[in-house]
Amino acid sequence: MAGRAGPGGGGSVGIAIDAAEHAVASGTRAFVVGPYLTRRAAGRLDGGDDNQRSPEARLDEAAGLAGAIDLQLVEAVPVTLTALRPSTYLGKGKVDELVKRIEDEEIGLVVMDCALSPVQQRNLEKAFGCKVIDRTGLILEIFGRRARTREGTLQVELAHLNYQKSRLVRSWTHLERQRGGFGFLGGPGETQIEADRRIIQERMTKIERELEGVKRTRSLHRASRKRVPYPIVALVGYTNAGKSTLFNRLTSAEVLAQDMLFATLDPTARALKLPHGAKILLSDTVGFISDLPTQLVAAFRATLEDAIEADVLLHVRDVSHEDTQAQAADVHAILRDLGVDPEDGQRVIEVWNKADLLDPAERDRQASLAGLRPEAQRPVLVSALTGEGMAALTQAIESRIARTRPIYRLALPPGDGKSLAWLHANGEILEREDAEDGALSLIVRLPPEREGAFTASFPDAERA
Repeated sequence: MAGRAGPGGGGSVGIAIDAAEHAVASGTRAFVVGPYLTRRAAGRLDGGDDNQRSPEARLDEAAGLAGAIDLQLVEAVPVTLTALRPSTYLGKGKVDELVKRIEDEEIGLVVMDCALSPVQQRNLEKAFGCKVIDRTGLILEIFGRRARTREGTLQVELAHLNYQKSRLVRSWTHLERQRGGFGFLGGPGETQIEADRRIIQERMTKIERELEGVKRTRSLHRASRKRVPYPIVALVGYTNAGKSTLFNRLTSAEVLAQDMLFATLDPTARALKLPHGAKILLSDTVGFISDLPTQLVAAFRATLEDAIEADVLLHVRDVSHEDTQAQAADVHAILRDLGVDPEDGQRVIEVWNKADLLDPAERDRQASLAGLRPEAQRPVLVSALTGEGMAALTQAIESRIARTRPIYRLALPPGDGKSLAWLHANGEILEREDAEDGALSLIVRLPPEREGAFTASFPDAERA
């Protein structure tokens, strides 16, 4: 995990562990096992598996997650369950079948696409004779690789230690041997587990204090941005929907954009000038995913604060994906958890991305579906890769921002270049008529915070 030195470890140790961990991951032969309940079985369980995706799509996503940390994926194995076993999650027959295949294929790691209890994880490791991690552990590994900012690495470490506290093992077998090195820190009569648990808790407390300082710094940055002040437009959406590619297309930036789950974890913001002259801050955010571990939603809430406070949200969807509707439902659920109404057409614009991957008939169908929506909630069909639809998207952003901005009519006498320069710098000139004598008739749109200065400087202006 990025920035992880283990409980009580130093930064140089953390770098060495990261390098070793990455090397082991890239050379590890792995199975991804998708143990999914039948719909009937899921319906019988109170609070059980309510994922609406097909088992094939879920297993494909799990394989994509494994690929994001360079595992040598040998096979993705679907397993249909009619009930969950408290000891091993899987039934005994399926465990025995997998043991044989693991031995034959010389598998070093099994990724279970579910949430395992510590007991289930240990029992499966004993049966399989190799390392086992669940969906939460896998996502933590990915987050550790992708986080780059100080806040990101601290949030990852905090979530990982919280997860680790109940298991007291690292994600990779070779690292478990290093745990003995922390034993001398324990007091008289402490067992190794008690010592580890105490050290982990001390490290978590220290990280929480550090995060408070980092969050205060981010709050100051947000406050200074508000004083600029530019409207904030945040990109949100399911992981791998193309947010970073769209961010790069709109801003000409070079944010990591790959066909990979969780390519972006740290928030990135860039200033952008819209066609009519309005400036905005465009913010890229972490991608959402189904069954995101609750401790990670909490841990990364700070990185989503730009989205929570944004004036406009661009909900980027991959309309070429077979599960685009289910992905949208997951994003809507997380936005609601964050206090954002995903159906608020005044604030949220659905961006239907990857139009370039649609065949002509499907593209026409998607365009027709978008056209059936009310104008205030109409999606914009785009391709961030080719640039198709960018003009319509920037126009939609402008129209949302404009709804909160006052519009005035005014006249400027000939040669009043100073006033014209102020209007260009502080507002948007929507219409301009030049008289023969050099006088100007203007229609301008202003940020709300500039309205007072405007009316003081131009008392004869009329509200349009």
